[in-house]
Amino acid sequence: MTRLPPLLAAMLRPTAACTPAPETPATARPPPASPAPPIGPSWPGETTTIRSEVDAQRLLENKGLTLQWIDWNTRGSAAVNRNAGLWSLRGAQSAADGPGRLYLDGVITEVGEGYFTFRGTIRITDTPDRGRSCVADKTWHFAVTQNRPYYRLREFEWCDGLTDYIDLYF
Repeated sequence: MTRLPPLLAAMLRPTAACTPAPETPATARPPPASPAPPIGPSWPGETTTIRSEVDAQRLLENKGLTLQWIDWNTRGSAAVNRNAGLWSLRGAQSAADGPGRLYLDGVITEVGEGYFTFRGTIRITDTPDRGRSCVADKTWHFAVTQNRPYYRLREFEWCDGLTDYIDLYF
């Protein structure tokens, strides 16, 4: 058997970087993620009531949302998903030049001619003033008024007396 010089032998020896260490509880990989829980507060067997196919299509193909304190020209995103007959709505808008945020997450319980009902959370933070925090989880009503190209939240002063215009465009 040929003996290698000590320096060459050291260079050929496996190192920790090349040989994986056995997994321990601290280094074990987490189990695969389970499916995400349903969005918003839903009940077993609950479905979305569709009373207007036109409005249902508008929601599915929406063009984003805005809160007037953040920006009416740069919309946030909104996603409407159908899952076993229950529609969910998740949306957000962030201020480009500050900390202001709008967040919606819940279920759409009814879609009618010129309106929809949403049950879930609406959160507004740091707008129009830093430190402002408005969060509520309840049933909300959005409607089209004066032939505008959006549904507007009909509860205007739900938090602290300021009028919040939240619009979902179609």
